[in-house]
Amino acid sequence: MKLPLAVATLTLFACTAQAAELNLYSARHYQTDEALYSNFTKQTGIKINRIEGKEDELLERIRNEGANSPADIFITVDAARLAKAHELGLFAPVASPKLESRIPSHLRTEDWFSFSTRARVIVYNKATIKAEDVQNYADLANPKLKGKLCSRSGSHPYNLSLMSSVIAHLGEAKAEEWARGMVANFTRAPKGGDTDQIKAVAAGECGVAVSNTYYVARLLRSTKPEELKAMEKVGIAWPNQKTSGTHINVSGGGMLKTAPNKAAAIQFLEYLASDEAQAYFADGNNEWPVVSSARVANPALDALGKFKADPLPVKNLAMYQAKAQIIYDRAGYK
Repeated sequence: MKLPLAVATLTLFACTAQAAELNLYSARHYQTDEALYSNFTKQTGIKINRIEGKEDELLERIRNEGANSPADIFITVDAARLAKAHELGLFAPVASPKLESRIPSHLRTEDWFSFSTRARVIVYNKATIKAEDVQNYADLANPKLKGKLCSRSGSHPYNLSLMSSVIAHLGEAKAEEWARGMVANFTRAPKGGDTDQIKAVAAGECGVAVSNTYYVARLLRSTKPEELKAMEKVGIAWPNQKTSGTHINVSGGGMLKTAPNKAAAIQFLEYLASDEAQAYFADGNNEWPVVSSARVANPALDALGKFKADPLPVKNLAMYQAKAQIIYDRAGYK
């Protein structure tokens, strides 16, 4: 059952003794998730009641509901947002041999789990930028790119997570130096989303930008001729292949401390780590599964080729979120 956040009421989640239902608060909005949830119900007989909304709205709702919250599971995208739920004390620790054996240790914490990954790549205009000049995140601060860099806001979780990884690898001082170098290279003040940056690169408005891979894949799989034509002008670089590897982020979730249906909640999390569910979960947003045995047939992602991913634990991305924002602010990265 799916209801808009604005009209959903607690009566939807009237709890029953047999716990044959699961109350899911989700910030994911992908068509393939319908099959994901219906298959879980078919396999287990557990009905999923779903509330969808934006991350901050859902987190605020859970906080306001307090001990009486009907929510069992919270699912969202980006390690920063999952870390926020942890910091608010909303998640409960989950001990599951199945989750521990199937999800790599660097992609899980004691109370939330990654179920798909995406990478943050460099996109560049093939007519104006040489590929060899954008092989590392550090290159974005190189003076040779002055006036050529486009970006979304520095306060966006995707950029905060990237900065967190830089802090983890290089320390605060070098991270701030990098941020200031990027600000000096801006074509314009940060605005828009990743898709806007890609299109600006294709149009020649700027020469280079960063983007999550699923935005690239969406455009490569577009049915609009003008978008496919635009992508012919865009090159994709996997950053830091000779060093730390390309920064990756995640979609994931966890069980809430106040979950009324804890057994069903753990069962659902374990289901999300199954090969079948992994395929649905990842392909819903042009991402990669976290379970090595799961397979997704995605021609756009396949076309991007193989790459070395940064194995930095997702805990570290969460650890440096606040410092990342402070550094962006000091550097004038609005």
